Amino acid sequence: MTSYLTGLIGSGIGPSLSPALHEREADRHGVRLIYRTLDIDVLGVAPEAVGELVHAARRLGFDGLNITHPCKQLVIEHLDELAPDAAELGAVNTVVFRDGRAIGHNTDAAGFAQSFARGLADAPTGDVVQLGAGGAGAAVAHALLNLGVDRVTLVDTDPARSAALAAGLASRFGPGRAVSAPTDEIAGRVAAADGLVHATPTGMLAHPGLPLPVTLLRPGLWVAEVVYRPLETELLREARAIGCRTLDGGGMAVFQAADAFRLFTGLEPHTGPMLADLGDLAAFPAA
Repeated sequence: MTSYLTGLIGSGIGPSLSPALHEREADRHGVRLIYRTLDIDVLGVAPEAVGELVHAARRLGFDGLNITHPCKQLVIEHLDELAPDAAELGAVNTVVFRDGRAIGHNTDAAGFAQSFARGLADAPTGDVVQLGAGGAGAAVAHALLNLGVDRVTLVDTDPARSAALAAGLASRFGPGRAVSAPTDEIAGRVAAADGLVHATPTGMLAHPGLPLPVTLLRPGLWVAEVVYRPLETELLREARAIGCRTLDGGGMAVFQAADAFRLFTGLEPHTGPMLADLGDLAAFPAA
């Protein structure tokens, strides 16, 4: 039986559903896929150790790795090559080992775009505020602009990071399409926005809480989430209670995983069953 060895590097990834999603999909294809989590918190190493972990995985015969917060940008300098999507985004969420080389890809942007088209296709897209300008944030912002959003306003706790991402996006998509704003302007920016996208770790099981005051939400605002574990974050729960249209992070998780599965194995994933898998798996509390 054909077999694959893959894994995930990141912080607080114990509750991740990626192992089960990939392994279940492999079963449907009649192949063996083992997916391991390499949690830097459990290993007691800093995010900068991602390079050592990638090199070790390559030596141990891994076929590929997924990379998540906070290593999506740090991993780049340790790779031999970047696929166009990763080079454009400046972030990597999938590493494939081929012929002794480590090649970085990014399936996050396409994953978010597919999820948005599935869940918020008719939502107004004039002005969108996005919280978070890290690796996932870069991918989501690119996806939003490719989807036709008129302007994305980036807000991040690191102003230099959001400013750099906004400048890069504006150079590609056009002046004014992406701007950055300080955190103390969130209230005004959200009040004028059609939608809010959350792309930080806040709300994950390992990082509970809300990324902004609930009082800033209103019924006419749609809210999209990147976090998928839990599938209903506190932000989404509060937004739904107020009457906002919402999009959970589950679709993005599945579609980016499907693209990563294709890169790891060369097999065409079944996204319908994978979406069903996510709903089934997310119904159970994390261990």
